[in-house]
Amino acid sequence: MNNIWSEYVQGIMTLYLSRKLRFDDVFFEQYNKVFKLDSNVNLKILEIGCGPGALAEALHRWFPKAEITAIDRDSNFISFAQNNISGVTFMEGDATNLPFADNSFDITISNTVQEHVEPIAFWGEQRRVLKQGGICLCLSARKGLNCQAPCLEMTVEEKEFWESLPQSESEFEKYGVCKYPMSEAELPASMEQNGFSEVTTGYAVIDLTPDAPKYSTQMAEAMIEAKRHNDLEAIKSSHHEADEKVIDAVNAKYDERLRLYHEGIKQWDTSISLTMIVRGIK
Repeated sequence: MNNIWSEYVQGIMTLYLSRKLRFDDVFFEQYNKVFKLDSNVNLKILEIGCGPGALAEALHRWFPKAEITAIDRDSNFISFAQNNISGVTFMEGDATNLPFADNSFDITISNTVQEHVEPIAFWGEQRRVLKQGGICLCLSARKGLNCQAPCLEMTVEEKEFWESLPQSESEFEKYGVCKYPMSEAELPASMEQNGFSEVTTGYAVIDLTPDAPKYSTQMAEAMIEAKRHNDLEAIKSSHHEADEKVIDAVNAKYDERLRLYHEGIKQWDTSISLTMIVRGIK
């Protein structure tokens, strides 16, 4: 079993809830303008590095005729996805050694995976399993914006907890996180250099502002709860015993944010993420 990512880098709910928001149906057209996939065709789609399955879940909604397979090295992610998401085949697998025959898929897609994987293997394995004329879609997170509500600033209890931890090697360095970053120019160039043609780029701007009237109450609450889970799982992933007071402090500040939202006291806190989408053809 390989649970390094889910236990030491990003927890299951942190990834699942944040990606579920980013791949909400309200943002579909932004992605689809670059994807250029035919929803009326019985496509075979492979997602590489699926995490707990939020993108695969969205693909199943967006392309209901498609046969979708999703892989990840992390056993916890795959177990969560298998138990919570229907219509997709989830399995453990390595992006550098895909467990599929040559020319098996019409589409390969990945989200925030490229920067962690050696480029020749990353692109080469996708070219191998794609059919001739198949499409490779690479989604990559770019620098965004974040403006915090005053009630969500780090609490005294959180500061004391994080300052009490012994200084150790960065988890990012220890586990090779973001070992192969590429700029907005380098990423499409790398796809071309590794054998893909007709490479194009586009961007999806994901605006997560709970107080924006365009969002439903359910969506606004989901934005706030996603941040709550991020903070709680960050504490858990430190693998140091956390005093209940730090957990209580985190929950209290998010409960307050929800109260303000429901009482119509707007904070206009926002998180704007920018996703680069690179598309190439085998």
